[in-house]
Amino acid sequence: MKISIIGCGYVGLVTGACLAELGHEVLGVDNDLEKVRILQSGGVPIYEPGLETLVGTHRQEGRLKFSSEIREAVEHGQIIFICVNTPPKPDGGVDLSFVEAVSREIARHMTEYRLVVEKSTVPVQTGDWVRRTISENIRPGVEFDVASNPEFLREGTGIRDFLHPDRVVIGASSERATSLLVSLYEPLNAPLLLTDIKSAELIKHSANAFLAVKISFINAVARVCSLSGADIKKVAKGIGLDHRIGMASMEAGIGYGGMCLPKDVKAFIQIAREVGYDFELLEATERINASQRLWPVQVLHQTLGEPLRTRKVAILGLSFKPNTDDLRSAASLDIIAALQAEGARVRAYDPIAMERALKKVPETTMCQDPYQAARDAEALVICTEWQEFRHLDLPRLREEMARPLVVDGRNLFEPARMAELGFEYHCVGRPILPASPRSRTASAT
Repeated sequence: MKISIIGCGYVGLVTGACLAELGHEVLGVDNDLEKVRILQSGGVPIYEPGLETLVGTHRQEGRLKFSSEIREAVEHGQIIFICVNTPPKPDGGVDLSFVEAVSREIARHMTEYRLVVEKSTVPVQTGDWVRRTISENIRPGVEFDVASNPEFLREGTGIRDFLHPDRVVIGASSERATSLLVSLYEPLNAPLLLTDIKSAELIKHSANAFLAVKISFINAVARVCSLSGADIKKVAKGIGLDHRIGMASMEAGIGYGGMCLPKDVKAFIQIAREVGYDFELLEATERINASQRLWPVQVLHQTLGEPLRTRKVAILGLSFKPNTDDLRSAASLDIIAALQAEGARVRAYDPIAMERALKKVPETTMCQDPYQAARDAEALVICTEWQEFRHLDLPRLREEMARPLVVDGRNLFEPARMAELGFEYHCVGRPILPASPRSRTASAT
C-alpha cells in the first residue's frame, strides 16, 4: 500500500520507518529542508534506538523516500498521515495551526480519493474541524475520508511499541476508511479497537492523563513515605500486585516529562473546561509533578544550606528519560536552572543529549563521563535512569567527589549499599541511612 507521512519528527519518522518495515511504500514529507536533506543522505535528525538502521535499510531498498513537497505526498499516498507538531498554547490548549495548514494544502492538491488520518495528538472534535477545512478547499466532486489513528509510541522504545502494540485504535466514520486502516495494520496481528473519530481522539488524551495521574500519585505517596519512615519500593509493590492496578508507572521519581504527558495533561484540562467541566484531579496532578521535579533542590538546601552559591553540583542524565535525546520538559533543565539561579556551578553528563542540552543551559560544563562530572563535586544529582548509571563504579565515584552526597531522583541504588560505601544517599520515598564511618574514614585517607 502507498502511504504518505506529513511531519518527520519522532512520531512521523518512526511511523514511516515501521510501515516500510511492514512492506508498504512510504513517502515522508517535512517542511524543514535541513531535516529532509539529512534523511535523504541516509542520516536521521533524532536519536531513537534502531531508527537509523531501519530508515537506512528501507531507504536503500526504495520503500522509504523523503521530500519537502506536500503535493508529492498527496499524489503518492492513498492514506495520508498527519504527524505534524501540535504545541501547547499559553492557556494549555492545543495549537492546531500546523494541522490546519497541512489539511488545507492536502485539499488543494487532491484530485482523487484520499484517506486523511490524524496521527498527531489532537483534542476531541478535531476530526470535524479537519473535515470542514478540507471540504472548504477541495475541488468539487473529489471524495475523501478523515480518520483518527492515535499513536502510543514511547520515546526510546518507539519501534518496538509500533511493531508490537498493546492495541491499534482506529476511529473512522465510513466502511471504506475503516477497511483501509484495518488492511494497513493487519500484518501486526494486534488487537484492533474500532471506534468513532471522537472516541479515538479522546482515548489518547485520556490514556496519557491517566499515566500522569498514576505517576504523580506514587510520587505523592513517596513524600508520605519519606516523612513517615516507610519505604516506597515496598509500598509500591504492595499496591502494584493488585491486578486492578499493576506495577507499570509505579516507580517513584522526580516526575514525568517529555512532550506528551505535560502537553496532554494541560490540553485535557482545557478540553474539559471548554465543554464545561473543571478537571480538578488533573490540576492537582500538575501541581504534584511540578513540586516533585524540584525535590532534589530541596534536598540540597537541607544538606548544603541556602543559597547554593559557588557549590559544585554534578548532574547525571539530561534527557527526560533514557534512550532518547529529547529534552522537552526534562526535569534536569528545571533543576539546573534552579541551581544556577542560586549561583551553583554545574557539571553534567548524559550519554546522548549533551549537545542539545548545551543550547538550553549554556553555562553548564558538559563532561566526557560520569566520573569527570563528579570530580570535586559537593553533591551529585541523578536525573535520568540511563542503564549505564546502574553500573557505575561507585567506589571510584565516591573518591572523585569532594563530598559523597548523592541525590538519586530515580531510585537506582539500594540505600544500605550506598551507606556501606560511605555515601550520604537521598532517594525518593526511602529511608535515609547514615553513611558507614569506616567508609568515610577510608575516603578521607
